[in-house]
Amino acid sequence: MAPKVEIIESCMVAPCEETPKHKLKLSNLDAFAPRDHMPTFFLYKPSGDPNFFSIQFLKKALSKVLVTFYPLAGELVFDEDGRPEVDCNTKGVLFSAASTSCTLDGFGDFRPSSTLDRLFIPSVTEPERSCILLLFQLTFFKCGGVCLGCASHHSVIDGVTLFNLINTWSDIARGSNMIISAPPFLDCTVLRARSPPIVLFDHIEYTNCNFLDDDLGRECETTILTLSKAQLNTLKHGSHGERNLSTYKAVAVHLWSTACKARELADGQETRLYMWANARNRLKPPLSKGYLGNAVLKLSTQLQVGDLVSKPFELGIAKIDETINSLNDEYIRSLVDLWEKHKGEKEKIKGSRSYRRVDFLVVSWLSLPTYEADFGWGQPWFMGKASMKYAGQAYVMRGGPGNIGGVSIAIALESENMPRFKKMLHMPFEAKI
Repeated sequence: MAPKVEIIESCMVAPCEETPKHKLKLSNLDAFAPRDHMPTFFLYKPSGDPNFFSIQFLKKALSKVLVTFYPLAGELVFDEDGRPEVDCNTKGVLFSAASTSCTLDGFGDFRPSSTLDRLFIPSVTEPERSCILLLFQLTFFKCGGVCLGCASHHSVIDGVTLFNLINTWSDIARGSNMIISAPPFLDCTVLRARSPPIVLFDHIEYTNCNFLDDDLGRECETTILTLSKAQLNTLKHGSHGERNLSTYKAVAVHLWSTACKARELADGQETRLYMWANARNRLKPPLSKGYLGNAVLKLSTQLQVGDLVSKPFELGIAKIDETINSLNDEYIRSLVDLWEKHKGEKEKIKGSRSYRRVDFLVVSWLSLPTYEADFGWGQPWFMGKASMKYAGQAYVMRGGPGNIGGVSIAIALESENMPRFKKMLHMPFEAKI
């Protein structure tokens, strides 16, 4: 029987000072983003402090951080052309407190699931319509532990923006007097389209419907797997130090190849690896570190299955390098112009998160400060996504306290293929990769 969660209180938290009232125009990259909320959560083990995660204390700190991040206390609305924008009306963010009779250890694993999402993540009925942008739920476990669940709207907030807000909130709660390291930059016109729009690339990740899988109903299983520091070093450097790869590239190729094997794909089939890349430092001039909005793009590369699983590991690495190196200012501007060119023909641009059974998505959270949200009672014990609804995707994260130097991988795959994937993931470490 699934544990029950009882809401203790629920309110809107607004900035504690007067903030500007205006409509904030969003960029074309925001318009590409899915119109729903991203569910994430942080778990904290009890510290013994009687004021552990004081509700009033956290609400007060949140009201302070919203003075600086005031657009996130507004609402997503749409102009006369149906384009999303933010009404900076200081309506506030939802903050709920809840309790459960379950313990952290008794809950089981915290892999992404509908149960985890339903119990610990607050929700909006129709996120594609006008709605608030941020929702938090603080859940107290019977053992004294805490889950901080968060739902942040994709149309305004990417991972960099979210962690900038969360970690600034925790700094204020902890009593830090230091200057905000990345104050929000609100001018989305730095990503405005050219006149006339100039589309120089195919951008097949957004325009080719044949790459999308119409079978959204196939049964999907999720799990969290780990690679230890030693296993990760073998991937990155080889058995005898013959290579020197980044963590993301090494893990991405390994997951892509393992997924093809687990799915028992034929050697002659074409398989595509999808990636998300941060555009902030690839623009000319670069975006401000605190740019508030979406600044990530979907990219992909393709290989034949036989080449990926049978040829040297470096072949997959070379394909990723080729793709990532193509992400420059001109490519990003071309994608921004693509939306501008077809903004009245939305059927020509697809933002689906479902892919063909032969393809795989690997998202890196390695550069995000996922374990720095210390509100005064220590760093998170675990942080992750609360749900993953589509098969064929993985999120790669730093290992956390229990796996220093390694990585944690949240994976969603077809139920019939997941047992093989789990078995195959660690098999190469018994021999040379």
